[in-house]
Amino acid sequence: MRAPSPFLSRIEAECPPELLERAAAAGRVRVAIARAGAALPMQAAMAATHAGIMEPVFTGERRDIEREAEKLGWDIRPFRLIEAEGEAASGFAAAQACGAGEADVLMKGQLHTDAFLKSALNREAGLRTGERLVHTFHISHADGGRPMLISDAAVNVAPDMVTRQASTHAVVDMLRALGNDHPRVAFLSATENPIPSVPSAVEARALAEWAKGNFQDASFSGPLALDLILSPDSVEAKDMDHDPVAGHADAIIVPEIVSGNAVFKALVYLSGGCAGGLVTGAKVPILLTSRSDPASARLASAALAAVMAQAR
Repeated sequence: MRAPSPFLSRIEAECPPELLERAAAAGRVRVAIARAGAALPMQAAMAATHAGIMEPVFTGERRDIEREAEKLGWDIRPFRLIEAEGEAASGFAAAQACGAGEADVLMKGQLHTDAFLKSALNREAGLRTGERLVHTFHISHADGGRPMLISDAAVNVAPDMVTRQASTHAVVDMLRALGNDHPRVAFLSATENPIPSVPSAVEARALAEWAKGNFQDASFSGPLALDLILSPDSVEAKDMDHDPVAGHADAIIVPEIVSGNAVFKALVYLSGGCAGGLVTGAKVPILLTSRSDPASARLASAALAAVMAQAR
């Protein structure tokens, strides 16, 4: 058997206590779980409920939901259960509950992502607002310190300028909801110079100039390569000390999904980061969890959704 890569971190990701505390202080939010009857969504729902941040609304097959709750020794009788058979019906039932104001957050359970998003985008569910849907990761380190937000690394494959502007609004709103009074946002490229041969660098400069004219009490910079976003040593070596974001960024707006997905997974797998994720732009926040997400990431996602739902 081959040994694992030496670059993989052995740090066990942890949901940041300060995020849980902020979510608990905001109060419980009602979370409609689309097709909840499987081990991972039920474990996440129980952890978030016991942490004081969630009131679950289960949708899906009653027999499966009750079986998984019994395995966990969890009495779910105090909570609402909306019976539905199959992915499409369960997804729509959860989305419709949110659209009707009967739940504050929509969460993906045991169904495929395309079926889940199709339900969320169904006009009859009442969740569409006309805004772009964008995904944001909140990544924290087990040793604490400032988290890093990354948008959009999971939903929009090749976001145009308008979508990246929506992503900028999303990260600024999220950072402010988390208590950051002066967010610092970097627009990622492979260079700090807007040279024509690197289109993402030219676009990053345009986005940074747009953001400076549309937000107060925030700083923006682009293009910036990843070393200049993360490393004060690189900032000093490249004589970029004058830049208000370089080396101190709170959020990264990526040019497309490949770079965003790579940066997010590098911070998780190579540094032990805990990544909570959230989709914004609909009537309610949307939890788009993956089957490979550990319990800590699912709990962080729920906490993030609670904070953002209360901030609306």
